Amino acid sequence: MIPIILRNGRIIDPSRDLDRTADLLLEDGCVRGVDPGLDAPPGALVLDLQGLWVTPGFIDMHAHLREPGEEYKETIASGTNAASAGGFTAVACMPNTRPVNDTSAVTRFILEQAARAGKARVFPIAAITRGQRGEELSEFGDVMRAGAVAFSDDGFPVADASMMRLALEYARTFDALIISHAEESALSRGGSLNEGRVSTLLGLKGIPAAAEEVAVFRDVALAALTGGRLHVAHVSTRGAVEIIRRAKARGVRVTAETAPHYFSLTEDAVLGFNTLAKMNPPLRTEEDRLAVEAGLADGTLDCIATDHAPHTSLEKEVEFQLAANGIIGLETAVPLALELVREGCLTPAGMVRCLAVNPAGILRIQGGTLRPGVSADIAVIDPEEEFTLTPESLRSLSRNTPFLGTRFKGRAVLTFVAGVPVYDLHGRLSG
Repeated sequence: MIPIILRNGRIIDPSRDLDRTADLLLEDGCVRGVDPGLDAPPGALVLDLQGLWVTPGFIDMHAHLREPGEEYKETIASGTNAASAGGFTAVACMPNTRPVNDTSAVTRFILEQAARAGKARVFPIAAITRGQRGEELSEFGDVMRAGAVAFSDDGFPVADASMMRLALEYARTFDALIISHAEESALSRGGSLNEGRVSTLLGLKGIPAAAEEVAVFRDVALAALTGGRLHVAHVSTRGAVEIIRRAKARGVRVTAETAPHYFSLTEDAVLGFNTLAKMNPPLRTEEDRLAVEAGLADGTLDCIATDHAPHTSLEKEVEFQLAANGIIGLETAVPLALELVREGCLTPAGMVRCLAVNPAGILRIQGGTLRPGVSADIAVIDPEEEFTLTPESLRSLSRNTPFLGTRFKGRAVLTFVAGVPVYDLHGRLSG
């Protein structure tokens, strides 16, 4: 493997409180040095990255890769290809595949497919309950030995409080992470967008913010009761942010994420029955959007996760109530997060912390640092490059995003996994 010197980049590594212009040496798949004026080893390839950010590779702790079972929407190969184009070197994939990832066999299959693709590390998340039916716990030990890093019934809430309590208690045996899809189905059932002004205008049944907040409160209370490790997925409401903020202040073992669409869009995006903006939880109000931003700014929300959810036109070009929930996000997360930096909501280091350092720490996986000796999983970001998102530019198999046609500023231009370039937008390494 040819040594590579990344010269004159802005090295941003919050895991080491590092933010300065320096050189970075990649050798034998690892980071070997981070300093200004590094000497290039014999035969090294030297890249001048002046004006670009060099960061730990981003880690998406919430994505849907659809394989096995729905490969017409996305495969592990296509999903990790999209991830590398977005600056992500690792993806944690949710278990709502077909079959559900509730056994070691499915976990191993996912890891084997990811190894064949070779574009990004994949960390399977297994189901809390068998078949995600909420009736019987999966065998946590078995799937963890196979490679699962956490447990979630994402896509479905664990409706029975006693079952969620049991999951948190059982997970303590392994110090495993439980990821909550916080939704009170009795309040959300039949709804297809946020309950409020827009649902009234469109004449559709809405989902109140309370459907999320009641469930977040319950799961936080159960985490406090059991001492289990709880992570709240896709936080979208002001009330949920405040519940998590207060729980953290009390010392509850809770972390949380939001997705870029919840700090970039509001319920107005679904006006005109735009199914590309339909998701669960739904887009909320401007007040909620600002609260999500504030939660990221003060650390209440630890991570930015994409909730990448590919669907084809078969699932989206139908009546709004019948359309599938979710949007793709691996290739738009970085430019949307950079908007928070430009607004002053996050510093560049804060953005990298939300996209790399914190996900690695919460999932307890490798990555999130440029410390010498670690695997060279690296993203190179051009914060100034402008581009328009088009269907043809996407690497995902699906095109379901409300950001088609949007003019963005900032993107990943180079991505390395274990020192190997897996994405090179401008051909810097060609030849």
